[in-house]
Amino acid sequence: MKYFAALAPMKDAQKSKEYRQQHLDFLKEQREAGHVFMYGRFADGAGGLVIYRGESLEAVEALVRQDPYVTSGARHYEVHEWDMQTDYTIQA
Repeated sequence: MKYFAALAPMKDAQKSKEYRQQHLDFLKEQREAGHVFMYGRFADGAGGLVIYRGESLEAVEALVRQDPYVTSGARHYEVHEWDMQTDYTIQA
């Protein structure tokens, strides 16, 4: 299983407020299904970050496109495969 970082920069603050609970419910469902590793908002209000687990970039993007924040137009999204390091050493 691979990890993917999904950046969700703010597009429409009002829609983000309106769809927040639906977004959080979606993330809870995805976490329970094993697709979400962790998530959180940026403290400066610029958006948020979700770390997904998946087999491929395409599979994860398909999930991200279902997020109410994305379907409502509240947030943009950008997904990158993430090479998570667990030993806390920096690799060049």
